[in-house]
Amino acid sequence: MEHERPDVERPESRDLLLPVCGVPPPYSPLLSPTRFFPWSGEPSPRQTIKRGKKNRLIRTWYEQRTATTAIGVIVILGVFFLVNWLMLSRLHEGRVWLRTGFAKNTYQIPKWVSSTQNVEVRRFGKSRRKHNGTYDRMLGLAAQALLENKREPKELWQEPKAQALAWKPCADQRSWSPDDGKNGYIMVTANGGINQQRVAVCNIVVVARLLNASLVIPKFMLSDVWTDASQFGDIYQEEHFIKYLSPDIRIVKELPKELQSLDLEAIGSVVTDVDVMKEAKPDFYMKHILPILHKNKVIHFVGFSNRLAFDPMPFDLQRLRCRCNFHSLNFVPRIQETGALIVKRLRNSSGSYLAPLDVHLLGPKSASSLILDNKSDPPAQKRASSSSKYLALHLRFEIDMVAHSLCYFGGGEREQKELDSYRQKHFPSLSTLTKTKKFPSPDALRTEGLCPLTPEEAVLMLVALGFNRETRVFVAGAHIYGGNKRLAALTSLYPNLVTKEKLLSPSELQPFKNFSSQLAALDFIGCAAANAFAMTDSGSQLSSLVSGYRIYYGGGKMPTIRPNKRRLSDILLKNNTIAWNVFEKRVRKAIRQTKHVFARPTGRSVYRYPRCKECMCNDQ
Repeated sequence: MEHERPDVERPESRDLLLPVCGVPPPYSPLLSPTRFFPWSGEPSPRQTIKRGKKNRLIRTWYEQRTATTAIGVIVILGVFFLVNWLMLSRLHEGRVWLRTGFAKNTYQIPKWVSSTQNVEVRRFGKSRRKHNGTYDRMLGLAAQALLENKREPKELWQEPKAQALAWKPCADQRSWSPDDGKNGYIMVTANGGINQQRVAVCNIVVVARLLNASLVIPKFMLSDVWTDASQFGDIYQEEHFIKYLSPDIRIVKELPKELQSLDLEAIGSVVTDVDVMKEAKPDFYMKHILPILHKNKVIHFVGFSNRLAFDPMPFDLQRLRCRCNFHSLNFVPRIQETGALIVKRLRNSSGSYLAPLDVHLLGPKSASSLILDNKSDPPAQKRASSSSKYLALHLRFEIDMVAHSLCYFGGGEREQKELDSYRQKHFPSLSTLTKTKKFPSPDALRTEGLCPLTPEEAVLMLVALGFNRETRVFVAGAHIYGGNKRLAALTSLYPNLVTKEKLLSPSELQPFKNFSSQLAALDFIGCAAANAFAMTDSGSQLSSLVSGYRIYYGGGKMPTIRPNKRRLSDILLKNNTIAWNVFEKRVRKAIRQTKHVFARPTGRSVYRYPRCKECMCNDQ
């Protein structure tokens, strides 16, 4: 806006100020007669015109300078936001790539990884302290906090909000007629561990319905990591699976004899994970798989890991997915019975109770044993605490997870050689890439929350949240990397800590020896039935399936603790200086923010987030 100045004449009003017929205009401060006569001591008209030109030049220069300054500020801001966007894009690309892991045959490395020479994470202009893998100071403070025996916060054993009660299971409701499966037969040999195989089974059921095909009872692939020859019928009840899903799809135990002699690979009926993109949409199967089914009458999917998208998905197909996971996959009786023993002993079952999901998890017969007296149990398997509540902790800290993460855990040169050797054997492509490409440093990975929580970090989280020393803690997991030495901090701070190996006698555990998938099923039961469940890696399939099962059948009364590893790592990296009360407050705040009750986000797993209209109904 142009500023008006009384002592500067405006050219556009000059004609109005000239006297008419020698008569001066009426007096006003701005129209004083002395302005127009030289003998008054004021400038002459010619001087006034010159001064007007000068003022116009000044005003033009001022306006140009203002416009130039504004343009400069806009340009600087634009450059700033562009640089910010580029940095965040690169950071996001790296985080997604590292979380996704490596495909079996195809590896696409982001340019920023291969070109990185020195990865340093800086905030506010200061270098982050390097992590040495130890927490001696913090563990000492945690021990002191436990000795104070403070009262536990109520929210430890409760869902955070009343909204959780409004969600009720309803995936068992159907609105369609069964398919006849006339288009052919679908076979699947699922890879991975029990949890990846469970997801593959639910997804193949949906594909069979989509293609109007008959499903042959799934088979499980023998993994060189899990080394378990268990098949579908060794873990799940086949007859229940077939009968429960009969209103949805046709399921048979084997191919018809006329198809058994076919060389499926020779006729092009073998479909591997290389042939199907991750998160493939229903249209992909209709366009590329259905023609093969029509031609050959049989298709064999090998692998089938995460090969079906969660969205977009028709309502009834999504509901079928939930129905398969939460209703059709019941563990075989011997797994249910042994799982019931674990739960009973964890709850110190004299005077025990039935949780909302016990019957669904264990079956009516095994669940009823939970309310019987356990005087016959060995004394070593009983706990002194009068409380029947227990916390389950899934420690995803097996060597495969540790090796694949590329993180450092305080074991020095010995740890590095051991993990390098494991990568060469089980992840050869990753091992080769680490020698030819520059990867983010372990400190950068940890800062981004891409490292699994160690047992020491897990116990610090539990103490900070307020679990007292007498809490029963059931630790689920296979062989923890580092063994009992790595668990020393957990066992010393929580003496009532047990595993399935401690809860079960050798004879009770014997039938499951050398069957990692069946042992994992026992862990699944122990975690799902817990009063509170804490995970250390939200990306773990077992943790995802357990938390989803607890939401679906928990009646809004079974809380799950999901740490934000990036936020938690930021707190833990200050372990040499942070005060315990500050650490406690920050951890509680970080965990509280992850316990919100919300509907399933688009594109996320219905197995982990069943609060959606396809799986659960909301009364509100």
